[in-house]
Amino acid sequence: MSEQFKLYTKKKNLKLRAQIMTAIRDFFTTGDYLEVETPVRIPAPAPEAHIDAVASGDWYLQTSPELCMKRLLAAGYERIFQICKCFRHKERGRVHLPEMTLLEWYIAHADYLDMMKSCEALIGKILETLGRTKALTYQGRKIDLTPSWRRLRVASAFERYGSVSMQAALKDNRFDEIMGLEIEPNLGWDKPVFIFDYPIECGALARRKASQPEIAERFELYIGGLELCNAFSELTDPEEQRLRFESELAARSSAGSPSWPLPETFLTALKDMPPATGNALGIDRLVMLLANTDSIGDVVAFAPEDT
Repeated sequence: MSEQFKLYTKKKNLKLRAQIMTAIRDFFTTGDYLEVETPVRIPAPAPEAHIDAVASGDWYLQTSPELCMKRLLAAGYERIFQICKCFRHKERGRVHLPEMTLLEWYIAHADYLDMMKSCEALIGKILETLGRTKALTYQGRKIDLTPSWRRLRVASAFERYGSVSMQAALKDNRFDEIMGLEIEPNLGWDKPVFIFDYPIECGALARRKASQPEIAERFELYIGGLELCNAFSELTDPEEQRLRFESELAARSSAGSPSWPLPETFLTALKDMPPATGNALGIDRLVMLLANTDSIGDVVAFAPEDT
């Protein structure tokens, strides 16, 4: 198949993508959010055990705009959003790209439960702009997008769909494996579902739940088996955040993964950050869902192998 023919067949999806981007911006600008831009090339990304940053000279391409956006929160910006490119080393698959488009937004003086409502409102706005009903068909199955969406604790998801409990999966270092292979394919097929209250080991930048300190106030949204976003009540304690980062770097070292410096400028700013919630939503996967395709390469003009 020629490159020109591939581009022609993608035209409908790329038009849909442009409409979705317009709807996203309308939602945030009319909701009194400030659109911001932060550097793509940074001296130190957030240390995370299972995410590899792409080196750019002595610095790195961002895996997320999170650290810089939180510095803006600390400086007094209370409602901000950004649509940007993020980079993850060697991530390419049916639903993964090494260069992806991410929507990230933050709300000061709010928590992850407030962010769930914001997700519902955003998707509702996009459907309205597209002239779509709230009965979506994806891969031959109908999904009801009418709010309120389902909420399922991570521990309960393991009990319902997993071959082992959440605690057993953590003990055997199989949490991500069980989530990816056994649980995720079952999620969000009749109605969207928020999987929430992750173990603290799986929330390096998330606030502890006051009533259950072993739990992180984190959720992911699933629709049609696709993980669309990852959100937290944000951790604002710089000392605890430093310890979490050091733990992630130790895990990377044990696995033989590359390491990098701690983001000291972010840690210094964190003491001034108000209570807040933030969310990272994969625009490429959202377009997949609304274009009814099971391949992320179908919704970008050029996948890596096409460039």
